[in-house]
Parts: sequence; C-alpha cells; structure tokens
Amino acid sequence: MPQSQHLELVRQKAKDFPFVEEPLRVRSARVWYCGYKSLAPLAALTNLETLVIAGYPDGSLAPLYALNNLRFLRVIHFPHVTDLSPVAGLNNLVTLSLASLPSWDASGKVLTVASLAPIEHLAALEHLELLGVCSPDRKLPSCTAFRHLHSARFSKFPEAQVQAFYQASGVSNAHAPEAIYAAA
Repeated sequence: MPQSQHLELVRQKAKDFPFVEEPLRVRSARVWYCGYKSLAPLAALTNLETLVIAGYPDGSLAPLYALNNLRFLRVIHFPHVTDLSPVAGLNNLVTLSLASLPSWDASGKVLTVASLAPIEHLAALEHLELLGVCSPDRKLPSCTAFRHLHSARFSKFPEAQVQAFYQASGVSNAHAPEAIYAAA
C-alpha cells in the first residue's frame, strides 16, 4: 500500500488551490491562511482523516461534505459561512473545533451560523470546541445528542448555559487534542 501523505499549505499567495497529483494518498492536510479564492478542491481528497484550515474563503462548507473519512476537523475563521449542514454528514468525526479569530474572541465579535443543530448528528464526536461560533439565539447544542463526548469548550455563550451543559453531560472543560498529521 502506498505511503499516506500530508499536504502542508501555509501562507501561499496563489489564488488557485494547487493541483494534487495523487489526491487519494493524502490523509492529512493543513491549509493555513492562504490566498486561495476557494478550497473546493479539498473535496477530491476523499481519504482525508485530519484537516486543519485557518482562513476559510468559501461561503459554504459543502466541499467538506465528501470527506467521509475525516476524524479531525479544525476550522478557524470562516466569515462567509452561515450554514453548518454539510458537517452533519461527517459520521466519523471524533474532533470538531470551530473558531473565530482569536482577536475576534477577545473583542466580543462572533461568527454567526444559522444553527448548531447539524453538529448534533455527529454520533462519534468525542471532542467539541465552539470558540466564538454561535447561532443567533446563542444556544448550545443539546448535550444529550453526544453519547461519546469527553471534552467540550465554548466561548461567547451564556455562562449559566455552559455550566448546565457540563453538569448535564459530565464532560470536561478541556481543549480538543491537537491534530496528528500523516508522514510527509
């Protein structure tokens, strides 16, 4: 079996996502503040298990829908996305971390999505972070939806609601684990 690969794209200035010669070999990827107009080509990396994105340029998370093997997804700053529905189909997801820019969090700004309900469909989820990512009603997802959740972190939600979530679920207020990347 061919060795799995890691795709590392950091601060690339190009406007177009690069051609990936053997997309099925890519098991992990980090796309960190690149100038790409779109990350839609990620949809071809169907064997991805780990994906970290900082600076998501698209208006939809639809390119992620095809990534059924994803176990780890971290997306930092996705200002044009308002619908998390594409994430609901990522049935193997163990870790989900969605965050606004740290500077936004400090200033009180949030990324507003229509609903957090799609997250409740992630039955395998063990670690959840919603940092500066809220629905307009600022309600957390139902803790009863997560049978395997071990840890969760939240910011910009009412403190009483966060405490009630921890109390009802028994999960720890701990950071999600860091991404583990395939051999380069």
